[in-house]
Amino acid sequence: MLQQTQVKTVVPYFKRWMAQLPTLADFARARPQKVLKLWEGLGYYSRVRNAQAAAQVIMQRHDGRFPRNFDDILALPGIGRYTAGAISSIAFNQPTPILDGNVIRVLSRIFGVTGDPREKQTNAILWDLAGDLVSVDPAHCSVLNQSLMELGALVCTPRQPGCSVCPARKFCFALRENRVAEFPMRPPRAPATERRFVAFVAQKQRRFLVRQRPEGAVNAHLWEFPNWESKDGTDLRDEFRILGDGPFFRVRHSITRYRILLEAYRAESAGNTPGTWKTIPQLNRLPFTSAHRKILAVLASHA
Repeated sequence: MLQQTQVKTVVPYFKRWMAQLPTLADFARARPQKVLKLWEGLGYYSRVRNAQAAAQVIMQRHDGRFPRNFDDILALPGIGRYTAGAISSIAFNQPTPILDGNVIRVLSRIFGVTGDPREKQTNAILWDLAGDLVSVDPAHCSVLNQSLMELGALVCTPRQPGCSVCPARKFCFALRENRVAEFPMRPPRAPATERRFVAFVAQKQRRFLVRQRPEGAVNAHLWEFPNWESKDGTDLRDEFRILGDGPFFRVRHSITRYRILLEAYRAESAGNTPGTWKTIPQLNRLPFTSAHRKILAVLASHA
């Protein structure tokens, strides 16, 4: 939950989660739709699908106990080198290095590591540095790794870092050379790409037409109103007939480098559109993508 999300956002999600899935066994055998519903709004839904797959592996191969060996942890679905190292060092005090965005920034500045951290050679240098540091005093590797992450999160920040209070300021290459803003060295971000999607809200009595996103797609298994990307402003009139003069709701959101405008129209279905018809209470029990959840909230407010 915390990999891409702020702590204050995670807290209510974590409390709801622990109330309904308090044990690893509960998580492993929970229905995927329930898991997605508990996760709804956190984004990066592949994380929770991987987490449930990992819970199932732990129940089947490790007798329901989280593995302590680094290689066994790394083999769990959804866990990469950084996460495995963080778990091994923080939970089990094993001298395994970590390298997240905060640690990359700290090490790049202190040691003056040039090059894009995402490139193979530069990334290997940073991993080697993290490994060297954690091996200096293996008995305190948990404290070291947590300190590096906190230093990056609270002091050695991307913008306006607190160099005057940094405990590593005497050793920092970037500060000494007055080049703090240059590290870590990353290429300019690609400009944002604008995209427009059109959603159609069809209603029969008190039921609305929705569909589930397919396996392998972005936001797989979540629910949404029928929609498609509109590159030239045209709509598929053979599937829906728009009611009214324009959209009844607009929402803007971002996914990676895409800036997305979703416009929702009241519409009539031609009758051959794939999907299922559900009432507002039924829809409220389903996990929706964040943008389509906002459409549902508007519908519910007028129900």
